[in-house]
Amino acid sequence: MSGALGRVNPMADVTKRPVLASYENYLDAQKAVDTLSDNHFPVQNVAIVGVDVRIVEAVLGRMSWGRAAASGLFSGAWFGLLIGLLIGLFSSTTGSVLPIMLLGLLYGAAFGIVWGLIGYAFTGGRRDFVSRQQLLAQRYDVLCDASVIAEARTILGTGGGQPPQDPTATAPSDTALDRAADAVADAAPSADGPPATA
Repeated sequence: MSGALGRVNPMADVTKRPVLASYENYLDAQKAVDTLSDNHFPVQNVAIVGVDVRIVEAVLGRMSWGRAAASGLFSGAWFGLLIGLLIGLFSSTTGSVLPIMLLGLLYGAAFGIVWGLIGYAFTGGRRDFVSRQQLLAQRYDVLCDASVIAEARTILGTGGGQPPQDPTATAPSDTALDRAADAVADAAPSADGPPATA
């Protein structure tokens, strides 16, 4: 194996590395890196870069006083249950943890409801909806250091997969340029006389 497990500069710009392969979703890119790792490839020479990243916010529903209270109740109840369990485990002399856990659950739920309502009141109606945000990319490039990219291509069985070409970036053909030049020449006034009128 040609790739040695060496130290990689953490401050280096990994986006300057050549593209090993491109994938439509993150899970496929992650699977490729897992495959390299399973074959004892020095994966510190690899990076996954999302290209054309955008934030997608899916609106789940309308926020209301009831929804704010319910959200606070559930989060507060879980937190109170956890605190009650910890206190019960370390301070109970009788070995009965359940009553302390139930008290923690009740106090946590009450505190959560109050906190949820206060938080909603402070929004002032500016954000009356519940949503979930995601970071999505058009594609995920797996980049690899040039010194070990040949070995990575062998392991993945790729022939040097490059990122897909942008269809809007194609150069016009020669025939299209010739037609444009002819159209300009036909529209130009002639030196022999006035332009013909229809």
